[in-house]
Amino acid sequence: MANLRLGDTVPDFTQASNMGEISFYDWAGDSWVVLFSHPADYTPVCTTELGEVSKLRPEFEKRNVKTIALSVDGVESHNGWIGDINETQNTTVDYPILADEDKKVSDLYDMIHPNADAKVTVRTVFVIDPNKKLRLSITYPPSTGRNFEEILRVIDSLQLTDQYSVATPVNWKQGEEVVVAPSIPTEEAKKKFPKGVTEIKPYLRMTPQPDK
Repeated sequence: MANLRLGDTVPDFTQASNMGEISFYDWAGDSWVVLFSHPADYTPVCTTELGEVSKLRPEFEKRNVKTIALSVDGVESHNGWIGDINETQNTTVDYPILADEDKKVSDLYDMIHPNADAKVTVRTVFVIDPNKKLRLSITYPPSTGRNFEEILRVIDSLQLTDQYSVATPVNWKQGEEVVVAPSIPTEEAKKKFPKGVTEIKPYLRMTPQPDK
């Protein structure tokens, strides 16, 4: 499926992994999912990323998020690489890495960008909600390691704004003020957000984070 867009239902698939065959929808269940792709095993930047994701497991679990990686190499290669990741990053990779040798998942999720390299996946992160809707995708160049603190921040924002009529402003982090949705009149907003509404401009109203 080319051009997977935000809000689209992501495609289901069945593929081999270092943890056995994965049927994606069944595996995901009612969790959020971070699916992130790698061009190949034994690549230096990705080695640091896979290690970081395993170290952040408590943070992902707190948010009801499962993590799953993808590389176009096979299971045996993945297992060898995981040994290196665990050794060099002082961690234990305990989540699946899809072995997408036939590029089935890469094609479904449009991870092959011919102008970058026709043979390997680009390094994309997908955030998928429990309804299997794509909520975020970020594609990184090979030379730049991903920022998983930012991925967690976006998930915090998505989970908060799904629940309340707010948006999160620039550089927002948990516990900071949020923006009242423009669709709500100020008088109504004051009733809806009892912690208070600050009107900076008629279209720019701030309120303390409602679930804190």
